[in-house]
Amino acid sequence: MSAPFRFPRFFVTSPNPCPYLPGKFERKVFTELNGPNASELNDALGRIGFRRSQSVAYRPSCPECQACVSVRTVVDEFRPSGTQKRILKRNRDLEVTACRPWSTDEQYQLLRRYLSARHPGGGMSNMDEMDYADMVEQTPVNTHIIEYREPRQGYTPGKLIGACLTDRQGDGLSMIYSFYDADHADRPGLGNFIIMDHILRARAAGLPYVYLGYWVRGSKRMAYKARFGPIERLAGEGWVRFDPEAVDA
Repeated sequence: MSAPFRFPRFFVTSPNPCPYLPGKFERKVFTELNGPNASELNDALGRIGFRRSQSVAYRPSCPECQACVSVRTVVDEFRPSGTQKRILKRNRDLEVTACRPWSTDEQYQLLRRYLSARHPGGGMSNMDEMDYADMVEQTPVNTHIIEYREPRQGYTPGKLIGACLTDRQGDGLSMIYSFYDADHADRPGLGNFIIMDHILRARAAGLPYVYLGYWVRGSKRMAYKARFGPIERLAGEGWVRFDPEAVDA
């Protein structure tokens, strides 16, 4: 008898400056996702804290730091706060479409504006059109790009104000990367809305989790993930409940 797929080969990157914590260095362990069983492998690795980037699955492997923690929202138990209810109500007129993973210039221009507003000088700031196309289109798994548009005018599609590259895994939705109009005067909280929309989508599909990536202790950029509880983190004994705000305190 033969195994359903060959055990993957793992590699480790060289240390690089950490994008989240000053003075720290990051190192990643990664493997390639390819072949007919790429989805099954991605699902299995996702349950042990790996994330996907194009055709690669990776996770932090920093010998002197364990600040990065894989987190996921428990979909059926999520209850929006008063502020979150107002964000849902404010954006309920948006037209949301799950599109094939195909890049467009409209998406790319929105990404450029988002990076300039929220992450100037960051690691993605030099991304060109081809880099963006690779990010979206190079996927060996079940992937969509979810578009968020303002209401259409007649037959003309509304303005694109948000997007999220999303994988559907066996036990949940994995939010690979989201971006939006961070300067939209009439729609503050768009990033929060996109996460809540994914929670509602997962609930409608009968999926128990939304994977939010890594929560990083001490990083203000990652603090927003605490708002979408109950949250589970990946620990040595498996996935366990935790309160990010209590840990940070």
